[in-house]
Amino acid sequence: MATASMSCAIAAGASAGLQRSTELPQLRGAEVSLCSAKRRGRGSLAVRKAVAVASTTIGNGQGLTYKDAGVDIDAGTELVRRIAKMTPGIGGFGGLYPFGDSYLVAGTDGVGTKLKLAFDMDKHDTIGIDLVAMSVNDIITSGAKPMFFLDYFATSHLDVDQAEQVIKGIVDGCKQSDCALLGGETAEMPGFYAPGEYDLSGFAVGSVKKDALIDGKSIAPGDVLLGLPSSGVHSNGFSLVRKVLAKSGASLHDELPGAGKSIGEALLAPTTIYVKQVLDLVAKGGIKGIAHITGGGFTDNIPRVFPDGLGVEIDVNSWEVPPIFKWLQEQGGVDDAEMRRTFNMGIGMVLIVRKDAAERIVSEESSYGKVYRLGHIVEGNGVIFN
Repeated sequence: MATASMSCAIAAGASAGLQRSTELPQLRGAEVSLCSAKRRGRGSLAVRKAVAVASTTIGNGQGLTYKDAGVDIDAGTELVRRIAKMTPGIGGFGGLYPFGDSYLVAGTDGVGTKLKLAFDMDKHDTIGIDLVAMSVNDIITSGAKPMFFLDYFATSHLDVDQAEQVIKGIVDGCKQSDCALLGGETAEMPGFYAPGEYDLSGFAVGSVKKDALIDGKSIAPGDVLLGLPSSGVHSNGFSLVRKVLAKSGASLHDELPGAGKSIGEALLAPTTIYVKQVLDLVAKGGIKGIAHITGGGFTDNIPRVFPDGLGVEIDVNSWEVPPIFKWLQEQGGVDDAEMRRTFNMGIGMVLIVRKDAAERIVSEESSYGKVYRLGHIVEGNGVIFN
């Protein structure tokens, strides 16, 4: 069985590529999972996420939408549907690859146009945390413990000091995730990116015993939704964020009302890494499904976890919405439905748990960090906001 090389994760035709790698012999047999999950869908379940990054003019002059900002979630969903016809099993948060008595769980992601804000503020030491978070938070939804991470850093002209700051953030993110930074690729491609700019991708692999896999199949009416707070916008919705910023005329250095920090500081807050918190909760039992609230917000991500014929009712007053979301909604005139389909609204991870487990977790909140009781599973379809 041939292993997948790191080159499968990088753009073909780079004019210069600097591979950064660390060999861990005990993990060499896992290397095949990374690209098989991303490219070919081999294994019992493969991951494919719709990610759109674009910019267009506002078409209606009304309240802003994600589509106004150039991101068409419906088009992304349609692409995933078409890909699923070619590679059945696509659609989970992480791709599963059978490996002995375990599954290797792989995920890949970037940080989107949050990078534009990092460029504007010339702050690069935390964007790497976002990069790690987006992938490891996906694979823990299966109950997997992250093992290692790979990164891809591409730029037109390598600024060593800037790149060092980015990699520092990646190292910090891996430490928070208790996983190894196994290697990466530095690609210098003259003329491809604007001066001073770069792009990032990340790839994480973890492992979970087959009999401990969290797959949502046992979710039933009456099960409870618990939410773990986010640090802010995390790494999704920044095309709309940037459109709201442009419309508002505000500076990234202006104070964010009610937050005690600037708008830029709030927006660049690193994505929360939930690895320790979630795996500690999983170890206690009673968790049936986990949803990472990324692109698609509440509306599209939560239903990915439970079987057909089930829906969820959520009490919109059950958690605190951070000031940054209130500011974005007010300045952009964004309606509630669009906010909930675009942003995490202050909840970065949702757990679907047995009722008795929910009561235990909430009562022991001090042991796990803040936990909100959001709602419950019902018969039906989709997400109902009360």
